[in-house]
Amino acid sequence: MQREVLKYLFDMKEAIDSIYEYIGETKDFKSYVSNKLVRRAVERELEIIGEATNRILRIDAAIEISNSRRIVDLRNWVIHGYDKVDDTIIWGILSKDIPQLRNQVEKLINWE
Repeated sequence: MQREVLKYLFDMKEAIDSIYEYIGETKDFKSYVSNKLVRRAVERELEIIGEATNRILRIDAAIEISNSRRIVDLRNWVIHGYDKVDDTIIWGILSKDIPQLRNQVEKLINWE
């Protein structure tokens, strides 16, 4: 695996770890929605994950990242459609998709 790809994977892992820091262990939706600072921080980390995924795919499209197109599309939606970001959709991504992505990124990093 190319060194640059590994760097982007580490960026993704750091962003995912930060999301877990922001939302805490309890993962309470009400707390998330009521805290603008946390919502904005999570959205920024999702942007970083999407951009890193996009850069990885440009370098080596054969790298297996599940739902990579959806990840990049989410990044674009959060950046360009900032006024249409739906907290419920983001929460679903945090609850369902981010844990799976975390496992996949860790496996890719440890594979090297």
